[in-house]
Amino acid sequence: MHNLKELKIWNKAIALSVDVYKATSNFPKEEVYGLTSQIRRCVVSISSNISEGAGRNSNKEFLHFLGIANGSSYELQTQLIISNKLTFLSNDLLESLLKQIEEIQKMNYTFQKTIQTKI
Repeated sequence: MHNLKELKIWNKAIALSVDVYKATSNFPKEEVYGLTSQIRRCVVSISSNISEGAGRNSNKEFLHFLGIANGSSYELQTQLIISNKLTFLSNDLLESLLKQIEEIQKMNYTFQKTIQTKI
């Protein structure tokens, strides 16, 4: 098991969740059950899967959940780009969020490689 609060990647994913929730708070009301909901579920999935994996009993299981978190991060990128094209997100806000996501993806990749060496 890993100490969740000490995982830098988990802390960054939590910060991203807060930023995404703020960014989607002004989306059109008709998107509450559509794109807004999907984006929010997706961003929460990143930190949630990291935490679930950290609580598992083996590094192999942790690696599996890091993979799911990574997939959610790519899904989130796509949804934010669509939101930008629909003019729900400004270019500046999109770029800021994408930078955070890319940082988490790089950290995840590196973390996965580290864990793989322990298996």
